[in-house]
Amino acid sequence: MTRPVPLSLADVERRAAAVLPPEVWDFVAGGSGAETTLAANRAALDEIYLVPRMLRDVSARSSGCELVGAPAAMPVAVAPVAYHRLAHPEGELAAARAARRAGVPFTAATLSSFPIEQITATGAETWFQLYWLKDRAQRLDLIRRAEEAGCTALMLTVDVPWMGRRLRDIRNGFALPAEVTAANLTEAAGSAAHHAGTGRSAVAAHTALAFAPDLTWDDVAELRGTTRLPIILKGILAPEDAALAAGLGVDAVVVSNHGGRQLDGAVPAVHLLGEAREAVGDTCQVLLDGGIRSGLDVLRSLARGADGVLVGRPLIWGLAADGESGAEQVLGLLAAELDDALGLAGCASPADARTLRTVTRPRPCPREHS
Repeated sequence: MTRPVPLSLADVERRAAAVLPPEVWDFVAGGSGAETTLAANRAALDEIYLVPRMLRDVSARSSGCELVGAPAAMPVAVAPVAYHRLAHPEGELAAARAARRAGVPFTAATLSSFPIEQITATGAETWFQLYWLKDRAQRLDLIRRAEEAGCTALMLTVDVPWMGRRLRDIRNGFALPAEVTAANLTEAAGSAAHHAGTGRSAVAAHTALAFAPDLTWDDVAELRGTTRLPIILKGILAPEDAALAAGLGVDAVVVSNHGGRQLDGAVPAVHLLGEAREAVGDTCQVLLDGGIRSGLDVLRSLARGADGVLVGRPLIWGLAADGESGAEQVLGLLAAELDDALGLAGCASPADARTLRTVTRPRPCPREHS
């Protein structure tokens, strides 16, 4: 029996949830703590309403734009997500090939399950995401490898001094299966992620050993002098931090709360998107990460000041549901939905979308109790 073609990312999500082992689904889908911020990211986007413009010629539209100095088919990049092979044996390679065909950048994670060199060999426009490792030599080696492999930007994640308390993983005693490894790190560095234990996350134990919690703005300045690649800082929420980043010459900031996986109770990223835009002006690009589930969400983000968005979990859903073609379906759905939303809002391009007004749905007032 032929399966129906997914019409939305929610359709793809349901397929992925049905085929992934429960503990892997929890690792992909879960957030930290009570998952307050995880839920708030999605709710915050749904509270944004657009004010469409009429009587504009939208017969010819283009979703093309420039992201961090390179052309992209739409203002979307694939976010860094660890261990794609948990979802499909071809993991990051399949996702990168899908991104190449969709014409969008793919971000290879420090904790990817294939090495940088194999990912860039797919021909995808590849950004490399860097965690600030305690091992300085290995950190510098990763930067050098990213440059030599042909990565076109370096994305430094700044909101993970250690992994947040992800209760689903702790309850599951989650550990990586033997065939899934942190391919960019030495075997010894990643081995802790495979040691299961009751009431502990082996992945969190590994990152506690590997990640340096002493990353500061001085290190960002040093990084700027270390690499020739454009630098993206991911994990910025405070507008003051966005301004500091721009002052150090970074090329883009990603307004993000790590998909609700770090500080539970952190503000939904989209709430501070406009303030971040104001803080940096046109000195660097501003990207949004967290909860993007449709082309409409992309348009909402552009209208609130973003140059583009990152999409993470949905690519994993696509891989789990149907491998490379599933990942390609996810990006194809986003492209089709964005084109539809642009035209119906009276926009012929992402640049036009930046001029749209938005209205935020008022929150209901709490009832007074006598």
